[in-house]
Order: sequence, then C-alpha cells, then structure tokens
Amino acid sequence: MSGLLTFTVHRKKPELVSPAKPTPRELKLLSDIDDQEGLRFHIPTIFFYRHNPTAYSDPVAVIRRALAETLVYYYPFAGRLREEPNRKLAVDCTGEGVLFIEADADVTLVEFEEKDALKPPFPCFEELLFDVEGSSEMLNTPLMLMQVTRLKCGGFIFAVRINHVMSDAAGLKLFLKTMCEFVRGYHAPTVAPVWERHLLNARVPVCVTHVHREYDEMPAIGTENGGSRDNLVGRSFFFGHDEMFAIRRLLPPNLVNSSTNMETLTSFLWRYRTVALRPDPDKEMRLIFIVNARSKLKNPPLPPGYYGNAFAFPVAIATSRELTKKPLEFALRLVKEAKSSVTEEYMRSLADLMVIKGRPSFSSDGAYLVSDVRIFADIDFGIWGKPVYGGIGTAGVQDFPGASFYVSTEKRNGEIGIIVPVCLPEKAMQMFVEELEGVFNGQFVFNRGSKKL
Repeated sequence: MSGLLTFTVHRKKPELVSPAKPTPRELKLLSDIDDQEGLRFHIPTIFFYRHNPTAYSDPVAVIRRALAETLVYYYPFAGRLREEPNRKLAVDCTGEGVLFIEADADVTLVEFEEKDALKPPFPCFEELLFDVEGSSEMLNTPLMLMQVTRLKCGGFIFAVRINHVMSDAAGLKLFLKTMCEFVRGYHAPTVAPVWERHLLNARVPVCVTHVHREYDEMPAIGTENGGSRDNLVGRSFFFGHDEMFAIRRLLPPNLVNSSTNMETLTSFLWRYRTVALRPDPDKEMRLIFIVNARSKLKNPPLPPGYYGNAFAFPVAIATSRELTKKPLEFALRLVKEAKSSVTEEYMRSLADLMVIKGRPSFSSDGAYLVSDVRIFADIDFGIWGKPVYGGIGTAGVQDFPGASFYVSTEKRNGEIGIIVPVCLPEKAMQMFVEELEGVFNGQFVFNRGSKKL
C-alpha cells in the first residue's frame, strides 16, 4: 500500500534561478480570464523519470540550466505579481527569478512501483515539492517553484508549482516543452511564447450574453456530507479498457457512439460520487467541467504560443435525487450540454462578467470539478525520455478537495488507461468503492492506500 512507503528527502537551500540573459523590465497586465478569484492559487504537478544508464549528466544541473534559458523567453514568470485598482493583476517583470530546490531521496523508483505508489496522493509529497515559507502567497512572491529530487536508482522526480493566474495546463505544457527542448540542445523554442493577454479581456462596452451558473453567488458552506477536512481521504482509481467497457454498457448504444471517453467517464464519476455522498435529495449537485477554449476563439484566434489561461468552467446542474435515481444517460447528456455550451461568445461574455462582478470565484457548493491533464504524459527530457508518471500531485486542490484530474498512465502489464484521483470523506469513500465494485463485478482495482488530507 502506498501509505507504507516512507523515505527521507535531503534538500539544499532554495535558490532563485533568473533568466540566463537580461530581459525587459515592464509591467504586464493579466487577462480578465486570468485574474478571476478561482485561479488565485498555486497548482502543483509532478513527474517521475527512470534512470538511463547512458545518461552521464546530472538531471539537477541540466534542468536548472534549461530553466534559466527558458526564462529568457518566458520572462514574466521571473517577475512578481502586483494588484492594480479594481483587483486587476499585473506582472512586474523584475527578472528576480523562480524558486528552485535541489534534493536527494533515499528511495528508488522501483520502490514506488512495488508499493503501488505511483499515483496521487503520493507518499511524502510535501517533501518532493517543498512549500518554501511565504512562497505560496499571491502577491510579491515567486510565480513558480521547482524541485528536482535525485533517486537512489539514478532516476529523478521533477515537481513544479505555478501561480495558476499565469497559465493553465496547456500554457504550462508550452513552458515545460520549451525546457525539454533546451535540455535536448535547442537554442530557441520551436513555439515562441506569446503574452497578448488583451485577447481575452472584457469588451468595451461590456455585455454579458450568457447565463454563467458556475459563478452563482451562494453562501459559504462546510465540507460536503457533513465531513470536516480532518476525515477526508484521497485515493486514485484506474480506468482501462475493461472499466470503460463496463461503463458504456450502462448507456444506450447511440449515446455511447456520440460521446467521448472523457464525457462518459465524467458523467459516471459525477453520478456515483453523488450516490456515495448521500446528500439531501433536493440538494443541487454541480459538475464543473474544465473546457480548453483555444480552438473556439477565431476572431481573433489565439496564437499557438499563447500561454495564459484560456478555458471555461461550464457547469452541469441536477438535484441529488435526479442524479442518483435516473439512469447514467441523464448525467451524460447534462455533461455534453455543458461542454458544448463553451463558444467564442461564451468566452467573451465570461470576460465581461469578470469585470462587472469583480472577478468572482466559481461556486463550489455541491460541486465536483473535473480536469483532463493527460497532456503532461509527454514531457520528454531527452536522454531520460517520457515520464513514468506525469500529472497532478494531489487528490484535490487547495481549498477545493472536490476536484479530480485525469492523468494518462500505463500499468506494469502494459495496459494503457487513466488514473483519476478522488477525495471524499472517509465513509463516503467506502461507499464509493462499494458502488464501483458493484458496477465492475467486484473486479475493480484501485489504490487501496489512503491518506488523510
């Protein structure tokens, strides 16, 4: 069980890595999509790499150098956030740099694999991405924290945390792919980074044309199902060919054929998570489905190197009774409807809403947030290849445990699938597992280790 794997990490003193060459000193405004309240936190990702016997380079030194070269092009990341009037965020491009930690751990990658610990929540995660005091503040602190931890076997763990207002998953991937190119000996990024945050600013005059239920004003509430944060547990679940086949059998064939695996899996998790939580039958349950809007924006289009936030939080809403009593088809149709609601006009309306409403946060009451981050599976550092695991590092995110991130994974037998970390109160997690085992005829394999959050 993952909970049994313990190890010690020896870290050197955190240092600031600055751009390898002088960069412009200027103030850059974030977009009206970037600086909404719901993105004002730091989000961590983690990558595990195997030892390559032919690699004689120290991964710490190689990655540190590639980071400095990447910051020449992505120099706003080396700056600091300031808040302008009306809560408008801007980056003061000071060139001060990002936080970097060099570390060594007395554990091997094989030990992670043998203990079934290559999935969130990772053992000793806080040691693999150390929260330097003060570094997770929003303003006047480094916008990125990076830690490279060498393993006993010669492999290494690469962990990075960014201030979410700077980039979404697609934007972070552009940054990391540029680092990978410098590791492989490139002299410039193949995709030049583009700031251009004004492309997602509110219109003049503002005009909210859509109903954005995801930003409903709702009273502050405690943890779902009456649980406190003290009894929340995080576990990861694997969905491969057999699991997806079993889920599709719950749906009419015509709907299966017109739905993606992500839509199908998301509706399944939303429904059975609600069953496990046992909320009041009349409680409004929400699914927040993160949709990358880059392909939707045509007038003008976003440049390929745009690394800001360019996504929406469309929401599907149903009562607990509807969700649990009606067949899975009901949930799936709501998911598809929410996903398809994101258009160019939707994004323009959303930017306008942010300005009118004072950059609110999305409503988390009764909400389950889902994000597909499988794009991190191919962060390839040349001689070390692609990661054994690349994705989110925790079962939930800061102040919002009700979130799941889809991570691409390959089991030791070679089966390709998706790992989904889920965070629930302890009793609800037991019920969730029982419900899933019922669907999969008791054959469902999951990470039986749990971690109190």
